[in-house]
Parts: sequence; C-alpha cells; structure tokens
Amino acid sequence: MYDWIVIWDWVAVAVRWLHVVTAMAWIGSSFYFVALDLGLKKAPDLPPGAHGEEWQVHGGGFYHIRKFLVAPETMPEHLVWFKWESYTTWLSGFALLTLVYYQGAQFFLIDPEVMDLSVLQAVAISLGSLAFGWLVYNQICKTFVQANQTAVMVALFVVLVGMAWFYTHVFSGRAAMLHLGAFTASIMSGNVFFIIMPNQRIVVADLVAGRVPDAKYGKIAKQRSTHNNYLTLPVVFLMLSNHYPLIFATEYNWIIASLVFLMGVSIRHWFNTRHAGKGSPAWTWAVTAVLFLIVAWLSTAPMRHPDPEAKLTRPEVILAAAPGFDDVVSIVQGRCSMCHAREPVQDGIHYAPKGVVLETPTDVARNARRIYEQAGLTHAMPPANLSFMEPAERAAIVAWFRATGVES
Repeated sequence: MYDWIVIWDWVAVAVRWLHVVTAMAWIGSSFYFVALDLGLKKAPDLPPGAHGEEWQVHGGGFYHIRKFLVAPETMPEHLVWFKWESYTTWLSGFALLTLVYYQGAQFFLIDPEVMDLSVLQAVAISLGSLAFGWLVYNQICKTFVQANQTAVMVALFVVLVGMAWFYTHVFSGRAAMLHLGAFTASIMSGNVFFIIMPNQRIVVADLVAGRVPDAKYGKIAKQRSTHNNYLTLPVVFLMLSNHYPLIFATEYNWIIASLVFLMGVSIRHWFNTRHAGKGSPAWTWAVTAVLFLIVAWLSTAPMRHPDPEAKLTRPEVILAAAPGFDDVVSIVQGRCSMCHAREPVQDGIHYAPKGVVLETPTDVARNARRIYEQAGLTHAMPPANLSFMEPAERAAIVAWFRATGVES
C-alpha cells in the first residue's frame, strides 16, 4: 500500500501552492485598490457622482480609471467583483490547517510542556478561537462606528495582543504563531464575506431597482477594507514564522508577534500616506527599524526546547516501543544531535535548526515524523550528508517508523 504520509504531503503541497497563489492575488488587488483610492484626483469633466480619477500606464497601454463614491447613475453592463481571491485564500488556508495541524496535532499543534491537551480539545480550541476573533472584531467595529477609526485599531490591537499571549500558552510555539495569523486572516476574510460583499450587493440592488443607494454602505465597506490593508503584512509575517525558531521558539514569542502588528501598521502608513500625496513620512521607517531591532533582541532569549523527561503522548509511546527504536536513537544521536541539541556543538550552529532537539530517546519519539521524512524518505537531512548517514541507516529509520503503524 502506498505510503499515506507521502500522499498527505503531496496533498498539502498542492493546497499550500493554491493558498500562496490566491493570497498573492488577494493581497495584490487589495494593495492596488487602496493605492488607487488614495491617489484619485479631481477633474473638471467628472460625471455626476464621480469622486475622482486617475490615469495609469501598464503593459504598453493607458488606463483611465474613475471612482464613484456611492454609485453611478445607472447600472454598468459589465461589473467585475473581487471576492474569490479572499474566499479561496481562506478556504485553502483552512484546508492546510486541517491537513497539517489537525491531522498531525500530536506532532505540530500540541506541546505537552505548554498544555497537555487531547487532539479533540486542541482542535476545538482552534476552531472556537477563529470564530471568537470575528465576533469580537465585528462587535468592536459596531461599538466604535462613530468614533475615530484609530480607536477601532487600538481596540483590535489589544485583542490581538491578548490572543498572542493565549495561543502561546495553549499550543506549541509554531502552532501559536500560525494560529495568530489564521485568527487575523479570518477577520479579514470575514470582512469581505459578511460586510463588504453584502453591502456592495445592496448598492447594486438599489441601482437595478432605480433607487438612490445609501452612502453608508460604501463607507462601512471602505472602513473594513482599510483594516484589511493594515493587517496584511503582519499576517504574511506570521504565516512565514513557522520556518524560524527565533520567532516561535523563544520565551517572548507573544511579544514578538505583538510588535509585528505595529511594524505592519507603520510600514503601511508610509505607503498609504505616499499614495495619498501627503508626503513621505520617513519616521515610519525609523519606528519600524527600532521595532525590528527589539524583536531581534527578544528572539535571543532562551529558546523553548522540549523537556527530555516530559510525558510522552500515546503516539509517541507507540513509536518508542516499536522494533528498531533503540537502533534509530543511536543513529540519530550519532548523525544529527551535534546540531539538533539544546546546546549545539557544531561550529556555526547556535540554536537547534527549526527548534528540533534530538538528544534523547524522548526527543527522537517526539520528532519521529520529521526524522522519517527528512532522513528516511528523503535525503534532506543531514544537509549535504555532512555526517555521512549510510543508506542502511536511512532504511532502518524507515522500517522503524512504518512498523509503528502510527500514520497508517
């Protein structure tokens, strides 16, 4: 029977590819329309209801773009809607969350050192937190609807800091950062699905019926679109963070995540101010640089490594009891642990790569799937085979893991 891990990994590759491509499309269109909106100019020949226009050149041609603040007088024959970029990004992201973190909860989502959860408990917390994010954010927007929008962003930032702390005290560091990104991205997609698109449909329905659309629907949609614009860069950072233990495996990972949101706001403020023709506030880059240096400094705090005597989960117990485990432990200790250690001895290695420690039998059982994929199925590890792992040793790793039946 074909190896199910290989099948799942290729499914995950396809879904991840889709997720990245659709995210690029969504982010690109979002950034473009915000920049376009901020750069609109008044002109003497604008038709009734038009707010501004802009001439652009791209791909060998000129584009003449006009924006109607509420709606044109009559319904256009052809109207392009921007929604599936957002929907597909969220759906593919949730599918990836299911494939990697829910299906592999014991390996990627749950860290017994942080909180000893069952798979069902961890998945329930994950799903509940995503729904909670939208409900709280939407209530904040409704509560501060008449207030300065800065108050909305401050209130949202407080929620995000609280969720950063919460996630890092419930899930593994890697899962915590990714969930904070998913939490924020769910708010962004919720804005499109629950607010922006319904409001645009109301305006279109009014045009078709010959009624004058209410301007409030456009204003509300613009508010949510602006929020999405400022949240995009932190989400991208958080989605990439699981590749860097200096972000997710440190004592102050929740503070790092919180500061990343501030960096995202400062960077977008520079671009938005520039696109609006209101100058080039260089101070935003100085603020971003200072915040980044603080983040880098915080990342040097002691990294979180699994306790070698920590309680094993049921799958890890099965892995440790399988035939060949002792041999695999010896192989890993001899070929991998010089780098993958709590205090690496390999020159130039200061932290265990990817935060993976492989010093004890417990470490090997806890990271069984990574070992199987990286050093058994493939030759990704050791890098360039620097420690000269033999084909027979790789075969022993494969035979041991498959004998457990954990992933069958």
